[in-house]
Amino acid sequence: MNECTLYSNVERYLSDGKGIAVKTTGSGREGNIADGFHRELIPLDPENLKPQFAETEDGFCLIEPITPPERMIILGGGHISLSLCQFASACGFDITIVDDRPAFANAARFPMAHVICDTFEATLEQLTITPYDYVIIVTRGHRHDGDCLRMLWEKEPPAYLGMIGSRRRVAGLKDVLEEEGISRKWLDNICTPIGLKIGAITPAEIAVSIMAEVISYKRMPEIARHPVNDSDLENDMITYLAKNTEPQAVVTIVSSMGSTPRAAGAKMSVNIAGQVTGTIGGGCAEGAIIQTAVRMIGTGTYRLVSIDMSGEVAESEGMVCGGVMTVLIEDGSR
Repeated sequence: MNECTLYSNVERYLSDGKGIAVKTTGSGREGNIADGFHRELIPLDPENLKPQFAETEDGFCLIEPITPPERMIILGGGHISLSLCQFASACGFDITIVDDRPAFANAARFPMAHVICDTFEATLEQLTITPYDYVIIVTRGHRHDGDCLRMLWEKEPPAYLGMIGSRRRVAGLKDVLEEEGISRKWLDNICTPIGLKIGAITPAEIAVSIMAEVISYKRMPEIARHPVNDSDLENDMITYLAKNTEPQAVVTIVSSMGSTPRAAGAKMSVNIAGQVTGTIGGGCAEGAIIQTAVRMIGTGTYRLVSIDMSGEVAESEGMVCGGVMTVLIEDGSR
């Protein structure tokens, strides 16, 4: 199975809202891809979402967990949503904006999002909520907040559910919804008042506090409601590798220890001209890997390379580093 076909299959899993893992084995630290290198898709272990790399006398084994991209569903298209949409896009979230007012729900206002102009109830009735969704309720009133919560109560729990509002009004809404039969435990799991306590006042500051809380639920196992994917893989690289047909070498960080600019899972594609898509951290260390990768294009080979980011390498780049990372470079032009 070539690279395009494999990553196209990965994309199909992700588009269906499912995770998958890629298993790569090699017969040594370097060799010919045709002889001692094998890659296949295997079922995802939802309880173990960290890249796994092991070397033995017989070679190496790498397992890369890949989960669907996180989606942020923002219910309400007001001023906070404007800033939040920009921050979420920069952090790699797929974004859906919902509002029933055409002036607040349009592509010109939210060019980086999928915009739905309809009632919150009608939209949530159609949307499938998954463990990879982060739902933000920032509507213009508690009547709409209640409508959203009634619909969400009937769906699968998202990775994060937060709602804006004062403590007094939120408490009153929770009491009403509990009387209607919604679980108090479920209501108390809503992040409200929304956002981390940073003294935010302006819409942009409030958006920062919300984004920070969302990231904490995404990255911190002690508070996350679902297993945390610790891979540094950016899903845009999956799309790129599924579509790219030009000669390339693919670089993957398979392990990292200590302070390194990127972690296990990060990928970079290098073409014959030395141009890159993605990054493994930049600087001189990445530059040296790019040169090696260019030389490997068309050779049908692979190689594991260890990079020491302490000492002279870190000093030459003005970085405070003390880590080591191992990368897999492979000719991806086959």
